[in-house]
Amino acid sequence: MTVNGSATRLKGRPILGPGVGWGALGVVAFSLTFPATRAALPAFGPVTVGLGRAVLAAVLAAACLALTRSRLPTAGQVRRLGLVSIGVVVGFPICSSLALRDATAAHAAVLTGLLPAATAVVAVLRAGERPPRMFWGACALGVVTVVVFAAVQGGGQLRVEDLWLLAAVALGALGYAEGGALARELGGWRVISWALVLSLPVLLPVALAGLVSHPPQSPTAGAWVGLLYVSAISMFAGFYAWYRGLAEGGIAKISQLQLAQPVLTLGWSALLLGEQVDAGTILAGLAVVAAVGLTQRTRRSATPLPSGAISEPT
Repeated sequence: MTVNGSATRLKGRPILGPGVGWGALGVVAFSLTFPATRAALPAFGPVTVGLGRAVLAAVLAAACLALTRSRLPTAGQVRRLGLVSIGVVVGFPICSSLALRDATAAHAAVLTGLLPAATAVVAVLRAGERPPRMFWGACALGVVTVVVFAAVQGGGQLRVEDLWLLAAVALGALGYAEGGALARELGGWRVISWALVLSLPVLLPVALAGLVSHPPQSPTAGAWVGLLYVSAISMFAGFYAWYRGLAEGGIAKISQLQLAQPVLTLGWSALLLGEQVDAGTILAGLAVVAAVGLTQRTRRSATPLPSGAISEPT
């Protein structure tokens, strides 16, 4: 065993395989998003945390695009980037922030664990694929698990925060599926970068209005860390690591790492926020992971994707 650069090798081959390290780094980065959001919300409010994060991320994205002299997207690509923006720059962040005012990060992790499966459904419909019945059965199993879990925790009915989380999943899936297809043309990290930059003229005045209507309420160090984390890591740097992992290792292998994300978020919620994660939440989270894993496997077996294809994360 020798060390060559940053990769540990055995007989000339990386032990973990190409892209695994970057992909795992992206999953870990995204798994901290909900705990960071919960830490920032009391001081900054849902508008600043949900949309203001994208303003800072857009500044970072613009700098990277300028430094790499990235070409401008075409008119057709701009229209498709609009869907990405609606989904992952605006829709998912603001809906999840509104939900996390009342829901715990652990609860949100279980419901949004469906996002990879929802993204697969949108991609299937968008591409006109015909996956096997097992694909739809696995999707239904995940949805039923989430709805039952939410209803049990809500005393027999879905709560408002559950509806916000389900809306976040639907909007995120729309943006992620379109971004995954567009990434084959622009490259992975440039999709989120252009989506952020193109959204800035709309996001900036809304974020400023949010600051005026809800000025920071004695933010603690933890609140500042949470806001900076969701801005710089969740909205930008995490995407860079995830996309690089997918580009190097291929979607078939690297996308499976995302199955660990809900479980990691449950752990972070207990460790960093002191949330009580009961047995029911753990079992529901594992059931969702199993359903999503089956969804991914049955779809790939029916319609294999090119190894260079990109799938968006949460």
